Amino acid sequence: MLTLNLSCPSSTVIFSQSRHQHPINASSSLLNPNLLNRIQIQRTLHTSSPLLHKPTSPKLEASTKVSSFSRIYGHPIGISSKPISQVQDWGSKISQLNKTCGFPSGLSSKPRSQIPKAASEANPERGESEAAVSKPKATTAQLALIFGLWYFQNIVFNIYNKKILNIFPFPWLLASFQLFAGSVWMLALWSLKLQPCPKISKPFIVALLGPALFHTIGHISACVSFSKVAVSFTHVIKSSEPVFSVVFSSFVGDSYPLQVWLSILPIVLGCSLAAITEVSFNFQGLWGALISNVGFVLRNIYSKRSLQNFKEVDGLNLYGWITILSLLYLFPVAIFVEGSQWVQGYHRAIATVGKPSTFYIWVLLSGVFYHLYNQSSYQALDEISPLTFSVGNTMKRVVVIVSTVLVFRNPVRPLNALGSALAIFGTFLYSQATASKKQKGGEKKN
Repeated sequence: MLTLNLSCPSSTVIFSQSRHQHPINASSSLLNPNLLNRIQIQRTLHTSSPLLHKPTSPKLEASTKVSSFSRIYGHPIGISSKPISQVQDWGSKISQLNKTCGFPSGLSSKPRSQIPKAASEANPERGESEAAVSKPKATTAQLALIFGLWYFQNIVFNIYNKKILNIFPFPWLLASFQLFAGSVWMLALWSLKLQPCPKISKPFIVALLGPALFHTIGHISACVSFSKVAVSFTHVIKSSEPVFSVVFSSFVGDSYPLQVWLSILPIVLGCSLAAITEVSFNFQGLWGALISNVGFVLRNIYSKRSLQNFKEVDGLNLYGWITILSLLYLFPVAIFVEGSQWVQGYHRAIATVGKPSTFYIWVLLSGVFYHLYNQSSYQALDEISPLTFSVGNTMKRVVVIVSTVLVFRNPVRPLNALGSALAIFGTFLYSQATASKKQKGGEKKN
């Protein structure tokens, strides 16, 4: 027979059965004011009910009464029908949880500042996102240095790239060497552990084949354009890349608001005006710049779709492997297209320059700075928002156009300058409109 001894002044409720006693500590302040009357009713119910006198076992009888007591009185400490040892185990787990999480109730001796650390250790992905959010922003001086390097390296590349093509008009070989220089650079960084080498797998390489192919098309087409027309004209035409981005993205299901479509109108008008008034106009140069836009747009779209499962690879490593695969794509084709003319072209270039070392330095600078300005662009994108990056990229074209015009003294007509400015302004409007679209999309997701 299970008996219940309760004393209100005491803080102990004792359930006893023959030789066993299981004390449960409960504060008397937690008990209901009418607890004595309810317990008396409960004892009467248990005494008058014949079913409760015939439990299958003493343990079942004790657990039944404890469970009934918990259900009727709704005891705040949550008495359950489980054995007392399990209750004590749950108590130790709750105590351990308090110690781990650092609840604000004062049950833990650890400071609250350790809560984010425990959360990041329990969930690495969340810890990484919180670390990214709490990452200190780059200062104005650091941003100025990043943009300065990005612009300077791009200007140096465009100048020496054009100088070489003026005396050695073989863009396929030059583009191949630039990819080769970038591949050697990335292999050196990985070998010296200056850049963490990504884990390479067959699915990763397969996913990169498409983006690398379109990157190859974009790069060689730009080099062909540079060899046929002025650098400034190529960059004006390449500023029409947003037009191709909107059109091709619409084909694959993306939608754009009206302001995005309106922003591409001045781009088209400006590029058309610049092409009509360009002194060095050449159809091969025009088509090369347009095909370059198509290649880079398709690279971006294809990368977004095929590389979703490889987000752990950072931008610089991704660009490094794209460069290596692009070299494997391009160099065999370069041999087939113009390989038979390289020797004669080399001798003419040396005769024009006067010193072989000067030619070698120009080629080396074009290859190294081609990779460096792309590397700086990825580093800039890590430090700033996409909108700021788009604006910076637009201004970069302005700086490159002005710099190459001054260096090579290309004649610029007033209408040509107006068309170039209109195209650049349209690119700026496009970056503003697309950034607004992304921001609204993020708010809807949230």
